[in-house]
Amino acid sequence: MSMPLLLAAMALGLVLPSAEARAEPTETLYSLETRCSVAGGEPEPCVVEATKDAEGTTYRHTIGERVETVRISDAPVRMSVWDPSKNTWNPLNSAAARFSTNTICFNGRDLCVVNANYLNSVREERPDATAGRDLVQVRFDDSGRVDLTCYDDGCKEVR
Repeated sequence: MSMPLLLAAMALGLVLPSAEARAEPTETLYSLETRCSVAGGEPEPCVVEATKDAEGTTYRHTIGERVETVRISDAPVRMSVWDPSKNTWNPLNSAAARFSTNTICFNGRDLCVVNANYLNSVREERPDATAGRDLVQVRFDDSGRVDLTCYDDGCKEVR
């Protein structure tokens, strides 16, 4: 997995859109009971379902009655969030992963999820890229494509 794809993937914790948004068959990768927060609110129980289809990997976060869905596309790497009111995918602006808290956040703190299993698998797959790292941030251009990646204190330099 390339470094930009890895970082984009780290930035996500993410799932299955509505039937209208899915035309391809999907493969369920995992389902995880964890904690999520929306709009900087307090963490609450949620379920993350990860699926893979021809478009990429999709993560559906069910938080009570609310569903937040993020997709990571592979070629080129792009990240987007499903907008059910407009029935479309909107590019993400940013994503961040903090290994010490096993937390991934999108668009600042619009959506955050605790996903230790995922971040541990990232560390196992790319020990050279993640060794000694705690914070990884990714910024995206207007199309959701990776524009910038930074680590730890280096992220302070790009604010």
